[in-house]
Amino acid sequence: MSKLPPLPELPRWDGPLSHPFYSRVIKRVLDFLLASIALIPASIVMIPLAIWVKLDSPGPVFYRAIRGGYKNKPFYIMKFRSMVVGADKAGGCTAKNDPRVTRSGRVMRRLKMDELPQLFNILKGEMSFVGPRPELLMYTNAYTPEQQCIMWVRPGITDRSSIVYISQDEIVGTENPVENYEKYVLPEKNRLRVEYAKNQSFMLDAGLFFETIGGVFGKAKKMAEEEGKKG
Repeated sequence: MSKLPPLPELPRWDGPLSHPFYSRVIKRVLDFLLASIALIPASIVMIPLAIWVKLDSPGPVFYRAIRGGYKNKPFYIMKFRSMVVGADKAGGCTAKNDPRVTRSGRVMRRLKMDELPQLFNILKGEMSFVGPRPELLMYTNAYTPEQQCIMWVRPGITDRSSIVYISQDEIVGTENPVENYEKYVLPEKNRLRVEYAKNQSFMLDAGLFFETIGGVFGKAKKMAEEEGKKG
């Protein structure tokens, strides 16, 4: 496994939270327990996925990339590699029918299975099941004073913006996906992230968690229907 480059040093901040005890203590304990339990059945899925990724295209099984984290501390997010090696050099936004996406990656992305390795990020305390999706440092470093509250809570596998933009690649299209993302998607995502950070609670997290599961099953059903029509 190749050695990862060192993480950059960024200014740390501590901001007020609407539910500090829940966010820092209760939620962290729940995340650790749930991730520990989920890792056992998830491994049954992750092992064949890892083999598929390795056989499908040249390169490592996992993709690690720097993202802005809790209290503005960068971390390496883990995913199953769903694109060809070096794809991130051409831009961090995936276009509709992006040729950089592998065959296995196309399936994993639609069903969010490429996110499964983030269970390890959760165990390490870098992420949560529910929280603002971690962004590239070029975007987190550009947060306004109002948007900096996004960094006061741990980033998550899912949040409201993940549900709203579950088909983001279709929204950004094929022409100028990065420009379209920054112009049409990022501002609304940040608004939803700020809203979450200021109103974080157990009930909100539970609702978003189960809503995400429903959205993934909905995409799986749609995918099966599309394959059925092709057949």
